[in-house]
Amino acid sequence: MKITICGSIDFTEKIKEIADILSAKGHIVEIPLSAQKILNGEMSLKDYLSAKQKGGDIFFREKVKEDVIKRYYRIIGESDAILVVNIAKKGIENYIGGSVLMEIGFAYVLGKKIFLLNSIPEISYKDEIQFMKPIILNGDLEEIIKWRSHV
Repeated sequence: MKITICGSIDFTEKIKEIADILSAKGHIVEIPLSAQKILNGEMSLKDYLSAKQKGGDIFFREKVKEDVIKRYYRIIGESDAILVVNIAKKGIENYIGGSVLMEIGFAYVLGKKIFLLNSIPEISYKDEIQFMKPIILNGDLEEIIKWRSHV
């Protein structure tokens, strides 16, 4: 199964950990471009977060030759499912930010399976996420394998 991982850049290390586990189980895995660049040493997470805090991440989006939003839409379209890595951030348990909310919407509209690593956070757009009927893994990646075997 081809799985696109979605999550905040703050979660880069967790994204890598999960991508490695899924790859070892035979899945094809895509991760966010910003996480790829950090893991490849092309930029540092610390510098990215510092710049983002000062003025947003538009500087990164404009430096990339391909529109990062359209790029991820295309990647999600080529995938069987997305896996949202949602862990604590900004004092919010199971955080899902704006970009990831859009990616969940892309997956929903494209008819892709939506997995959330953890439950839906208590945020203003909880109902929208709930409506898209994601499969909550409760931190257990084995649930993806169980789901796949029932299809």
